[in-house]
Order: sequence, then C-alpha cells, then structure tokens
Amino acid sequence: MSMIGELFRSLFKKRATVLYPEERDRVHLPEGFRGKLEYYEEKCIGCSLCFQVCPSLAIEMVPEDKARFPKNQAGRRPIFNIARCTYCGQCEDICPTKAIHLTDQYEVIALDKRDLMVK
Repeated sequence: MSMIGELFRSLFKKRATVLYPEERDRVHLPEGFRGKLEYYEEKCIGCSLCFQVCPSLAIEMVPEDKARFPKNQAGRRPIFNIARCTYCGQCEDICPTKAIHLTDQYEVIALDKRDLMVK
C-alpha cells in the first residue's frame, strides 16, 4: 500500500477524537467512570480502611479533633494525594459510611502540587 493511497483514505475517515475543550459536551464518559475524588469529612468515622486498601499509598491518616466531628471516634481522618491516586476506586468501595466518592469530573488541574491534596 502506498503512502499516498493511505493519505487519501485517511482524509475521508471520521475523526476518532473530539476538539477538546471546544467540544467538551461531546465527550462521552463510559459507565463506571472514576474521576475526581470527593471526601465528605462529616460522614467519616476514622476507621482507616481506605488507608489500608489503597494500592498506591495515596492516603495518609492524620489526627482529627473528636469534638469537631462526633461520628469520628477514632480521632483520625484521611488526606488524599491526588497526584499519587490511580483512581482504582478501592477506597470508595470499602468505605462503610460512603464518605469517599469518585465523581465523573475528569479535569484535575493544579499549578501547585499542594492543590492536589484533598483534605
């Protein structure tokens, strides 16, 4: 097959990608897509199951004021390092109170790596 022939065939094919961000509304996310992490600290009980199950070590448990969140009797809460997260969803699956949720938001942009910490 000649290069010129391949070029002409490619000229008439439908695009495989969309012009992002101009055509953002045409981006199709598959069912079960795991995007940006949301953490609801008022639901957290400090069990540290998310910390134990994280394969990329993106979760760190830090001390928490028990008076601030009465449900959290363990006195610890997670901090998530999004730069290390692989979006596997294991933390969301194991959380007994659903304090962790992976959204369908896929634009995770930061100029400073400290902005990639979910506290």
